Amino acid sequence: MDFVRIGFELFVGYIALFALTKILGKTQITQITAFDFISALVLGELVGNAVFDEKVGIPEILFAVVIWCILIYTTEITTQKFKRVRKFLEGEPTIVIHKGKILYDSLKKNHLDINQLQHLLRSKDVFSIRDCEYALLETDGSISVLKKTMSATPTRQDFNLVPEDVTLPVTLVIDGEVIYDNLASISKDIKWLTNEISSRGINEIQNVLYAEWEQNKALHIQTY
Repeated sequence: MDFVRIGFELFVGYIALFALTKILGKTQITQITAFDFISALVLGELVGNAVFDEKVGIPEILFAVVIWCILIYTTEITTQKFKRVRKFLEGEPTIVIHKGKILYDSLKKNHLDINQLQHLLRSKDVFSIRDCEYALLETDGSISVLKKTMSATPTRQDFNLVPEDVTLPVTLVIDGEVIYDNLASISKDIKWLTNEISSRGINEIQNVLYAEWEQNKALHIQTY
């Protein structure tokens, strides 16, 4: 009878967790942040302990999963609506290579050493730091790389072209909110941004889902 009970509780736990992932969306699977990692551990413990505890039955398993689902869902809604909370819970990308130079302080802050950095770069087909112009450590521990123009695929060197400066795109608006620090970093002000948005026929910044600036290129704007 114990085998039957364990098998049935595992089946119920499987269905409950499957439903939970459907409700919360794919980010719980693809973007493993620190918060998501804790969430996965807790869910595994809830179902695992319940299966091998004879005093815990199906109602207790479902109750625990539902309560945890509500907590996670509330947190996800909160991070969508409040940018400051989103930064605290999900973190933010960190530049670890800037203009071909390794930012040691950024590595130290994220508990990353040079060997680990090289491993991450190799996963992006960058086998020499000299070929990397920018590298960002993402919140899920992966790395995003912008190669130097001479090392891009296909390389400009293959066509005997003159090297060009590489610039990092700067996000100016997310979810209708202006990122003033980024705006100041490119020596622009809110008046300039408002004029740029108005010239595209958009009345208010709140109607902008995403806006990105890159040197010598038109401002990229996407509305809701």
